[in-house]
Amino acid sequence: MWDLKALSKPPRVYPAEEFVEEGVQALFFEGVPYRGKPTRVFAWLGLPRVAPGQKVPGMVLVHGGGGTAFAEWVRLWTGRGYAAIALDTCGCVPKGTYGNWERHPHGGPPGWGGFDQLDWPREDQWTYHAVADAILAHSLLRSLPEVDPQRIGVTGISWGGYLTCIIAGVDPRFRLAVPVYGCGYTLDMAFASAVTSQGEERARRWMRWWDPSVYLADAAMPMLWVTGSNDFAYTLNALQQSYRQPKGSRTLCIRLRMPHGHGGPGENPEEIRVFADSILRDGEPLPTITAQGREGERVWATYQSQRPVVKAELNVTKDLGAWQERHWEALPAQLEANGRVTATLPAGVTVYYLNLYDDRDCVVSTEHVELAR
Repeated sequence: MWDLKALSKPPRVYPAEEFVEEGVQALFFEGVPYRGKPTRVFAWLGLPRVAPGQKVPGMVLVHGGGGTAFAEWVRLWTGRGYAAIALDTCGCVPKGTYGNWERHPHGGPPGWGGFDQLDWPREDQWTYHAVADAILAHSLLRSLPEVDPQRIGVTGISWGGYLTCIIAGVDPRFRLAVPVYGCGYTLDMAFASAVTSQGEERARRWMRWWDPSVYLADAAMPMLWVTGSNDFAYTLNALQQSYRQPKGSRTLCIRLRMPHGHGGPGENPEEIRVFADSILRDGEPLPTITAQGREGERVWATYQSQRPVVKAELNVTKDLGAWQERHWEALPAQLEANGRVTATLPAGVTVYYLNLYDDRDCVVSTEHVELAR
């Protein structure tokens, strides 16, 4: 569907002098056509201070629902020594209030999900544009002389995580991808009715064109999946179906009741920085879960880690029903000397998983396991 050869060419850039933020540059770049007319996409671009001739890694930042391109998100990454570009995916500029940003005259289709756009030409719909524009932002970042084009990752929050899943399957140039909250298998999510209410034929069309499950199997780069046990939008069962699809390595970070949002919750989990540094800057990686299993009431996992693992927890729920409403508890698990963690399941558990914490307080998780009851 997306013409990667065309999207791999750096887009034309236009000034956006009206927008000024410290340490970053505002710009528009040329997007894909909308209703037969050219589009422009707003973005913030930032570069760290580096020695002449030094090339730095980069990150493409994809916002979620209610958001826009955020300058502070770019500064977060430039402060870490990365080039970064944050784009608006809904034809808006960062003028207005949260969730009500001002549209500009050269913008593409509005978000989110494009459920009301299914009768439009496919190339005019929101997901098509948002994915294409993120790939163009990647191409722009790669073209900068200060940036190493072989060391660029992508991360997105909520709807931006949804887009990141598709982008990972469409643009193999990325070295890593970090979807936060967002995933595929929309019919298993809180907003499944937004799809099913379109009617059977239209729902099938949306799933065939725009659900990340169609594209994730083509993703081959390492992926870090960050979410919470009770995320209101993207459920653990949809997440599990999603992270099992890609060909590349996967790391899970599933904290109990992780808040959902931009800012600190979605942009700044330490695990994202550590994961990116380990691949793009030779940093020490997150611990790796190498296996997991259960014998009766005893559950276990094995792991490898360059840093000390200082704590392990067994996360359990005894509830059934909506994933968002289940009550979870964290119980101590036992760290053994041979890179193994064990725990005993209490009676009545319906779902469990293990969390390991290293000495940076970074979390890695096993897959969750549902038990017959």
